[in-house]
Amino acid sequence: MSQEFKIEIISPDNSIYSGKIVEAILPCFEGQVTILRNHIPLITFLRPGLITVGNENFYVEEGTVEFSDNNLLILSSTAQNIKNISSEKKNIMLKDAENKISKNQVSDKQKYILNYKIDTLKQIN
Repeated sequence: MSQEFKIEIISPDNSIYSGKIVEAILPCFEGQVTILRNHIPLITFLRPGLITVGNENFYVEEGTVEFSDNNLLILSSTAQNIKNISSEKKNIMLKDAENKISKNQVSDKQKYILNYKIDTLKQIN
């Protein structure tokens, strides 16, 4: 019996990824969540990080996740394949996040999210 399940990563203007996979690793507020076939139904939110789907990695800053009946649906306006993020764009995003976190007007929640964004952007080669 196949261990695959269906996945769709969708942004408001297009489909980022669609197919059948064996495993997905998601950056959720609860921590890294690994989804396998027949995982319990789940609805949760994404924090900044990398979605790992097979050999593909997708950068996200936010989004929602729904898994039920072996269908994984990820909705995010920021999802993008890391292959499509140039070094220049990554550096701009990193500097912007570091500038925001250095300001005293940032709430603890925003610092929490910005720290994940900074860590993830530093991981991307």
